[in-house]
Parts: sequence; structure tokens; C-alpha cells
Amino acid sequence: QLQLVESGGGLVQPGGSLRLSCTPSERRIGWTVNFYAIGWFRQAPGKEHEGLLCISTTGRTDYADSVKGRFTIIRDNAQNTVYLQMNNLKPDDTAVYYCAANYAPGSPTCTIRPRYNHWGQGTQVTVSS
Repeated sequence: QLQLVESGGGLVQPGGSLRLSCTPSERRIGWTVNFYAIGWFRQAPGKEHEGLLCISTTGRTDYADSVKGRFTIIRDNAQNTVYLQMNNLKPDDTAVYYCAANYAPGSPTCTIRPRYNHWGQGTQVTVSS
């Protein structure tokens, strides 16, 4: 069972930036990030799980309105890592952030709905002055 690990969370001031990383929990033979559709999600205390953005194996992306223009999903095939670049962070962005993956080589679609088979444990992002 593929497990993912998120890293890069922490405390940042409003208006600041963070870059989160998503990798497999252990380097696996056969893990090739561009064979997987990847999604990023978050959950804030007392709020529902929220889909943020995703990237398909063909590079197509989808974004939630709440993060358009501020968040970007980046797939680095050489590093076998997917990043979530977050700019102009706001206190409302405070949450635990998760990445998720589905094996889907050649598929042009991805989803920001939680329809993924593999998930990480999450990393905390706190936006506060």
C-alpha cells in the first residue's frame, strides 16, 4: 500500500509563502510521480475537508476558487515529488494539509474531490502574526 508523506508546513505570517512537498513514505521501485494523479486537500478545525487543487498525469490542473491565483501545484519528475506552492497566505488558510494520489498513467483528468486511494498523514500550516 502506497503511503505518502507531506512536509514543509509550519508557522508563517499573513502575506507570506510556504512550499509543501509530497513524496512516498519510502522510496519505492516503481514510484514514478508522473504515473499518478495528485491532489492537495486541507482541513481546518471545525470545518469540512476541502479540495484545493490537483494535477493529472498529463499535466492538466484544476483549482478551487478559494486558492486560484495564490496556490500552485508543481510536479517535479526529476525529484519524483509534487509541491504545493502557497503565496499570499491568509489566516483562513490555517489547516492541516494533505496530499493524495491515484495511479492513472496517461489520464488527462484529476479531481479535487477526495476520490483518491493513497493519502498522507498531513502537515500543519498556521498563518498568524
